[in-house]
Parts: sequence; structure tokens; C-alpha cells
Amino acid sequence: MDRKRRTLITTGAAAAAAAAAPRAFAQSQATTKGKSAMPFYQKGDVRIHYQEAGSGYPLLIIPGGGLNASISFLTERAPFNAMEEFKSEYRCIVPDLRNAPSGQSTGPLEIDRPWDSHTDDHVGLMDHLGIKRFMVLGYCIAGPFTWNLIKRAPDRVVAAVIAQPVGFRPEAPTVMYDNSMANWTGEFLKKRPEITKEQVERYLTRMYRTNPDFVFTVTRDFVKSCQVPILVMPDDIPSHPYAAAMEQVMLSPKSEVSFYPWKEKKEMIPVAVRQVRSFLKAHRPAA
Repeated sequence: MDRKRRTLITTGAAAAAAAAAPRAFAQSQATTKGKSAMPFYQKGDVRIHYQEAGSGYPLLIIPGGGLNASISFLTERAPFNAMEEFKSEYRCIVPDLRNAPSGQSTGPLEIDRPWDSHTDDHVGLMDHLGIKRFMVLGYCIAGPFTWNLIKRAPDRVVAAVIAQPVGFRPEAPTVMYDNSMANWTGEFLKKRPEITKEQVERYLTRMYRTNPDFVFTVTRDFVKSCQVPILVMPDDIPSHPYAAAMEQVMLSPKSEVSFYPWKEKKEMIPVAVRQVRSFLKAHRPAA
């Protein structure tokens, strides 16, 4: 009887383990997939990769780096990582720019409407997430993007921080075009062999040379009439002209400006971040 009982118990345990194994394997696979899955927003031929962190009032973070702008900018090149700084207070959303070679977002090269195509992606992403109104914090090329976003959706942008904004520099009128040709075009064409260099040249011409003035996306009259609170954090390198940044401050009726220079010395950056935090808090709508 003891031998029979041992045999039955052993056999039953083995059967139970065999039955449980597929379930455990499936659960393990689901967990692995959950950890590795990257969120995407897709509309037609456009596929935008984005990340979220934190909770609270929505804060759209637009990375810098020209047409190479991707989420990795925050950890690799940004003066401060806005997602890390503000995720304890805000629902931070940061997308890869469409067709940035270092990112995961892809879509058509809309030659006749380069700025608006990216604004479509920003608005579409917020629609996808069910977010009506939000704040914006952007770096570098996000300056023109933010102004265009305000122009396209003035009732949705509550307030905006523009750090190191791109603008037109009269003494170097082709610097943005030249930088994009040198630092973006080659890698982009490797990923998209169906697109020709001539198409890229037309795209960049439309973006930076067709109307080369001020902030590329809006007029001075628009900035004068803008009622959205803006905090500008000036820089002064060829693609981030100080004069254009300060002109935005002087024209916008609800503008503020950070101290300058704010990022040349590492110990000054936390002071600048405190100013950003105060600005966002002052303009964040009540829950």
C-alpha cells in the first residue's frame, strides 16, 4: 500500500506540474512582453513612439536635437532631464520626432508642410491619449514646434517653456539647413532608401529657407497677440540665437525669461529648473 500511495502521489504531482508549466510559461511571456513593449500612436502611415512617466497635469515634453530629436536627447544631451525632474508632479509625455534616425517614430516626408506635419503628430498623440489641455516644455527645435502648436491649438496649450530655442540668425541664414544636411540627411536616407536626396533638399528648403525669419513657424504679429504664458530660456549658439529668443520675450504679452546664461555652469542649472517649476506651478490649472 505504501508503494502504491507513493506512486500515486508522485504521478499526481508530475501531472500537476506538467499542467501548470504552460500557464507559468504563458504568464512569463506576458510579463516579458509587458516590460519590453513600447507604446506607439498610429494614424495612417504615421507611427509615433512615445514614453510616459508620472501622474498629474499633462506635460508634453518635446526633445531637442534638430531633426534628430528623440527621447534619448533627455538623457544624452539635454541640460536637464525634464521627465526626471517633473514626473513627480506631472504626467510627462515625450515622443520621438517623426523620422529622427535615433528614434522609433516614422512617417511620410511631407515636403510641402514640414512644420505642420510634426504638429499633426503632437496634436494627434494628445488626442490618442485623451488629453484635451496640457502644458508644453521643449528644447531647441521645439521652439518653432511650440509656437506652431499654439497657433494650431490655442485653446489646448495652457502654458509653455521654451529652452534653447531655435530661431533665424541673419548673419548665418542657412545654418539650420546646413546642419540638417550634414547631421540628419545621411542617416535618414540609410533608413529610408525609397526617398531621394533631392526630396530631402526640397523638404529642408521649405522648412528653413522658404520663409527664413524669426522663429520659422509664426509671425511677430502672432506672438504679439498670443495670450498663452511663455517662459523663454535663451541660449546663444549659431542655431539658438540669443537675439531671436529675446525678441520672443519682448513681443509676447505674457512672457517670462530665465536668467542668462543658465546652462554654461553646471551648478546654475538646478536654479534654472527651480524657475521652470515655479512657472509651471503658477500656470497649472486647478484640479
